[in-house]
Amino acid sequence: MSIIKTTYNRRSFLKASTLAGGGMVLGFSWLASCTPTEEEIMEMPEEWFNINAFLKIGDNGIVTIMSPNPEIGQNVKTSMPMIVAEELDVDWDNVIVEQAGLDTENFRRQVAGGSQSIRSSWNNLRMAGATARRMLLEAAAKEWEVPVGELTTDAGVISHKNSGKTMGYGEIASAAADIPVPEEVELKDPKDFKIIGTDRRNVDGLKLVKGEPLFGLDTQMDGMLIAMMVHPPAFGMKLKSVDAEAVKAMPGIKDVITINTTPEGIELPWSAVKNLFNELVVVVGNTTWEVMKAKKALKVEWEANSILENTDEHKAKFEELMAQSTEAARKDGDPDAAFANAAQVIERTYSSPFMAHNTMEPMNFVANVTADKAELIGPVQTPEGLRGWAATLLGMEESQVSVMMTRQGGGFGRRLYGNFGAEAALISQKVNAPVKLMYTREDDMTQGTYRPDYKVLYRAALDENNNLIGFHVRGAGTGGSPVFSNRFPAGTVENYLAENHAKESNISTGAWRAPRSHFIAGAEQSFLDEVAEAAGKDPIEFRLELFDRAIKDPIGERNDYDAERYAGVLKLVKEKANWGQQTDGVYRGVSAYYCHNSYVAQVIDLVMDDNKPKVKKVWCAVDCGIVVNPMAAKNQIEGGIVDGIGHAMYSELTFTDGKPDQNNYDKYRLIRHSEAPEEIEVFFVDNGIDPTGLGEPSLPPIVAALANAIAQATGERLYNQPFVSEQEVLG
Repeated sequence: MSIIKTTYNRRSFLKASTLAGGGMVLGFSWLASCTPTEEEIMEMPEEWFNINAFLKIGDNGIVTIMSPNPEIGQNVKTSMPMIVAEELDVDWDNVIVEQAGLDTENFRRQVAGGSQSIRSSWNNLRMAGATARRMLLEAAAKEWEVPVGELTTDAGVISHKNSGKTMGYGEIASAAADIPVPEEVELKDPKDFKIIGTDRRNVDGLKLVKGEPLFGLDTQMDGMLIAMMVHPPAFGMKLKSVDAEAVKAMPGIKDVITINTTPEGIELPWSAVKNLFNELVVVVGNTTWEVMKAKKALKVEWEANSILENTDEHKAKFEELMAQSTEAARKDGDPDAAFANAAQVIERTYSSPFMAHNTMEPMNFVANVTADKAELIGPVQTPEGLRGWAATLLGMEESQVSVMMTRQGGGFGRRLYGNFGAEAALISQKVNAPVKLMYTREDDMTQGTYRPDYKVLYRAALDENNNLIGFHVRGAGTGGSPVFSNRFPAGTVENYLAENHAKESNISTGAWRAPRSHFIAGAEQSFLDEVAEAAGKDPIEFRLELFDRAIKDPIGERNDYDAERYAGVLKLVKEKANWGQQTDGVYRGVSAYYCHNSYVAQVIDLVMDDNKPKVKKVWCAVDCGIVVNPMAAKNQIEGGIVDGIGHAMYSELTFTDGKPDQNNYDKYRLIRHSEAPEEIEVFFVDNGIDPTGLGEPSLPPIVAALANAIAQATGERLYNQPFVSEQEVLG
C-alpha cells in the first residue's frame, strides 16, 4: 500500500461537487486517458451531469468515467476505466465510460502516441478512484457515527462489520460530495488488485462486431456535404491551374474550390510542417459517388517547384552520407585504436525503404464552421495541435474551436499530423456548410508523412579471444538518423562510437509505429547475431555476456536501459522456447530490444516452404511492468509481431520523378493471413513495477528475429528490406 497526495505543485488534482440529480462528481484535472464500457447493466439515473474530466457516481451506484485520450485500437477505452474502478473498489459491470472531447483546461496530454497512455496516467487514475472511495467512506462513517477505519468496501458496497450495516455507493454519493477532498489517499497494494491484471473484453467489442457507428467515417450531420481533395501527383510539384466548369455542372456537385492549409507568414503547429501538399483542389457535393466521379473528371495542371526525386537518387545520397564521418553523438574509449588492433573486424550495412502507414480507415474529418464557432469531429491523435492549426486558418480564437475525437481505424503515427482536419475546417468555411472530407486509399497512400527510409553501418572489433573490444554505428535517414546513441550495446563495450547523419528530401516523412526503433532494432540485432557467429558463441549467451558487463561494470553514465531487465527477458524467452533444442527442418532466430520504456525478447521458429519462409511459432517475453488487462496486452503484442513481420518482408514505397509508384494494395504488398505466424505465445514478467509502453515495443525486435531465422535456414544474411526483394535468397 502506498500514499499519494491529491495536489501537485499547488495545483489541485481533484475537486468535488454535487450532481444535479444527486450523487457525486469527482474531477481530476491531470488525467491522461481512459474511456467506455459495453453494457449498461443497471438503469441510468434520471439525470447525468455530463462534464468533461469528471468521474461521476450516480445515486444508483453507476459510475461514469470520461475518457480524454484518443482511442486508436490500443484499448484505452477498457484499460483506463479498469484502473479507476480498481481503486474505487466498484463492480466493473457498473462502470460506464464516455469519450471526452478536447479540453486542455481539465486534461493533460490528450495524445495517442509513444505508447504512453497507461504509463503517464497510472498514478492519476489510481488517485482519482482512491480519492472517491475515501470520500464515500468518510460520508458513511459520519452518517453511521463510526470511525472510518472500521469500514470496508467491496464492489461498490460499504460495510461496517461490527453493526452489520451496509450501503451502496449511490446511497451516500450526494453526502460524499460535501466531504473535503483529502490531502492524501492510500493506494492499494498490487497484491490486492481484483480488476487490474484480469482479462476484460474490449468495451466497444459488441459495437464493432455489429457495425454500430464509432469511427470518423460513420459521423453524420444534418445538411452535411461530401468533400474530396486532389493533391499534386508528385512531391516537388504545385498547383498551376484548374478547369472546373464542366465538373461544377455534373449532378450533385455543389462547388470546386482551392484551399491552402499552410499559408505563408502564419505560425502553425509542428504537425503542419509535415504537410507538403498544402494547396489543394477540392470537389464538394451531395454524395460520395457523385463526388468521386467529378473528381476523376476534374482537369488540373501542375508544375514543378522543386526537385522531382527518384528512388535511385535517394540511394545515391545515402551512399555519400555513409562514407562520411561526422561529429560523434557518443564516444567511449578509443574506438580507432580498438579497430586498428583487432584480430577480426566485422562490417555490415543495412537499409530500409519508405513505407506507408496504411491505416484501415483512410484519413477523414467532419467540420461545421459558422461565423462564430467551428465544430470538428473525427479521428486524430493530436487534437490540441489540430485545434490551434484550425483556429489560425479560420481566423478564430481557440476557444471558438471544438474537437471531438472518434474511435480511429488505425493510426500508427499517421494521425499525429492533422492536416485532414485542418482541410475539412477550411472547406466548411468556404462552402458555408458542414462537410465530411474523405480520402480515397490512393489519396492516403500518395499524400506522404511516410515512414522514413534509413541506412546504417555497423562495425565490430574482436580480439584474439573473440571478445568484443570495439563497436561503431553510423546511421542516416530522411529527416534524421535512426541511431539511439545511448541504447544497447552502448555501456557494454570499452570502445564505442555512434555517429548520425540526416538526409534532406521533399518527400514528407513522419512518425511510424515505434519511430526509428522499427528499423534500427532489426539492423542492430541482426548484426549482433553475425558478431556472435564470428566469435563462435551462442547468440543468446553472447548478448547475456554483454549485459553482464553492463550490470557489473557499465561503461559511461548515459545508458538509457536497465541491463538486468533487458537480460531478464532474454533469459525468459530462452527458457520458454527451449533454446538449444532445435527440431530438424525448423530454423530459429532470436532478438531483443528496448524501447518505449519496455523490454521485449523474441524467438522465431520457421520452415522453408517452396523456398519461402513460413513462421511456425513466435515466443515473446515482455517486461512492461504491471499488465492492466492481459487479454488486451497479448493482442497488442501479437499485432505488433504480425505487423513487423509483414512490413519487413514485403512493404516498400518507391518514387519516379517524385511520384509514388505504389498507390493502392494492388502494388503495395502487405502480409496476408496465410503468412502470419501459426502460433504466438506471450509471457509477461511479473515484477510489480508501474506500467510502461506496450503498443509499439513488440514490433522492432521481430524484424531481426525473422532475419536471423532466415539466415539459419538459407545460410545467407538479409541486409535490405523488404526481404522478398533479395531474390537470390528467397526466390
